[in-house]
Amino acid sequence: MIDPDDKAFLTRLFDAAIAAADPKFALCDHLPAKPNGRTIVIGAGKGAAQMAAAFEDLWGEPVEGVIVTRYGYACETKYLPVLEAAHPVPDAAGLKASAALLAAVSGLTSDDLVVALICGGGSALLPAPPDGLTLEDEQSLNKALLRSGAPISAMNAIRKHVSNVKGGRLARAAAPARVVSLIASDVPGDDPAQVASGPTVPDAAGLADTRQLTKAYNIELPDRVAKYLENASDAPSPDDPVFAGNTVAVIASAARSLDAAAEVAQRAGVMPVILSDAIEGEARDVGQVIAAIARETREKNRPFAAPVVILSGGETTVTVHGDAGRGGRNSEFLLSFAGGIAGLNITALAADTDGIDGSENNAGAFANGESWTRLRAAGADPREMLAQHDAWTAFDTLGDLFVPGPTGTNVNDFRAVLIR
Repeated sequence: MIDPDDKAFLTRLFDAAIAAADPKFALCDHLPAKPNGRTIVIGAGKGAAQMAAAFEDLWGEPVEGVIVTRYGYACETKYLPVLEAAHPVPDAAGLKASAALLAAVSGLTSDDLVVALICGGGSALLPAPPDGLTLEDEQSLNKALLRSGAPISAMNAIRKHVSNVKGGRLARAAAPARVVSLIASDVPGDDPAQVASGPTVPDAAGLADTRQLTKAYNIELPDRVAKYLENASDAPSPDDPVFAGNTVAVIASAARSLDAAAEVAQRAGVMPVILSDAIEGEARDVGQVIAAIARETREKNRPFAAPVVILSGGETTVTVHGDAGRGGRNSEFLLSFAGGIAGLNITALAADTDGIDGSENNAGAFANGESWTRLRAAGADPREMLAQHDAWTAFDTLGDLFVPGPTGTNVNDFRAVLIR
């Protein structure tokens, strides 16, 4: 069993991280000046509805526009319609939502203002295939990217070249209106152009970069997508004059959330250490590395002295080989981590800050030095479950899934390792 006090402590840290990314708190210092013309609010992502509701309260006047979020992630808004679509693989509802966002920013003038509320998840929620491709092609592409294990920057370089919305195209459609992008970052390094594949924020990666990245990460693109990219046009460039008057602000990030969690730990008398807010790599490999650090601390009192909680964020990946079980990157990290700390008095929580890890209903899970022993006692083989990417089943068997529900924000992964 995992100590209930340890679970409660780690949950308080997670809650502090989420509170630091609360849209109302995050938006209040970033409201633009009100325009002479119309104010159009558009949004996309797993926390976009909550961002829209907070914006309406802070703005104080009726606004128009449209928001798209994942099924089950909507909330009540005063003026802005909230559409729901599929994540992580796009569906027909997402296709309609993309069209609605493009329609909302069409026909504007230089007196109008577009406020874009963007957070993680928008890539899947905004399918908009270019001429010659279909929704099915985007679905196939997303599945291939999710299985590839490539970093988010590589995925987005490809996605934006197979879209009528991503890579700044939504902002270009709004011209000559000014576009203010307010972004909750879920990507390592907090590059706003990478969040949701940058529908309102272009980046410099061109088709040549896309082809190089595809080769570098051995990404097997669907045939129709690969053929399309042979003769596609480059996505908009950041130096295009159409973007000259636009502004971008990252209003929430993993760094700020980890700082908030560290403050809670400090007040509880546990020294916090933040390894990094931008850790990338295979989830199981990162699990082994952080397990080694935790083991060294527990057994040799270095590089940190207990009691300590080791915090980190970022976005790991899972490269799927063959058939896969049920899981996500945080639960896979944790199952690997648990094997590395077997037998030690160490407890950890790994969770996605949006409340969903992979395609299941959990944000992540808890693990400790007894997790692998308990799995074996239940007749399960933790090594085989890890090999089959079946971490959800492992932690469900133990009763250690972490299920906070949708959080209304998304600043990527949250990992906390407690060493008493």
